[in-house]
Amino acid sequence: MKKFLLSILIALVVLVILGVVAVSLFLDSAVKKGIETVGPMLAKVEVKLDSVSLSLLSGSGKIRGLLIGNPEGFKTPSAIQVGNASLALQPGSILGDKVIIRSVLVEGPEITFETDLKANNLSKILANLQAATGGTDTSKTPAQAKSGRKLQVDDFRISGGKIHVSVTTLGAQSATVALPEVHLTDLGKGPDGITGAELATLVIQAIEKEAVQASSGVVSDLARQASGLTKDLNKAESDAAKKLGVGDLLKKK
Repeated sequence: MKKFLLSILIALVVLVILGVVAVSLFLDSAVKKGIETVGPMLAKVEVKLDSVSLSLLSGSGKIRGLLIGNPEGFKTPSAIQVGNASLALQPGSILGDKVIIRSVLVEGPEITFETDLKANNLSKILANLQAATGGTDTSKTPAQAKSGRKLQVDDFRISGGKIHVSVTTLGAQSATVALPEVHLTDLGKGPDGITGAELATLVIQAIEKEAVQASSGVVSDLARQASGLTKDLNKAESDAAKKLGVGDLLKKK
């Protein structure tokens, strides 16, 4: 009898484990598909993700190979690339009304800040997200954004990132600077929470702010370099013309 009960217990444990694994796999694919489907609709750019892995038992998770493309009209291949990001969530909240994420850590993202000195790619993505979520006025948030799963993120940190600055009006001159750490807390705290679209808006807003500040000096330097290069080229062309006698010929005509 004891052996029989033990066999039943073992079978139940195996079934529970298999059930947890099956649900985890379903969640992984569902999250990946959701990001790749809803992301482009809201941000109006390509959004790709290599993989998502979530553990219902430990509450830990990994996101690998996130790529956020550039809006139409911009020339660089992408706006944001993330190799790896880790998160810790409250396991019991995964199947509830609001998923509670204790922490998110994004390490070493590659940010491309493309500008023509009038606008930039990050501000355009942010404008698209704000248009989709109703900006900061939640009473005007579209139904599409409101219908998303509610989230709470206690701590969101981005560290070790790089900004690749590209100035298209200066002959596509570029430079790379460090992205200052981005640290957001208590996002969606309270009964209402926030949607994934609203979370993305807050994160892109913080990244764009830091990118603008960090890139301002670089853009000025690139502009001065381009101005100096133009002067040097004009002088070189003038000297060459004198040596060839072109200047005198033009004067005679």
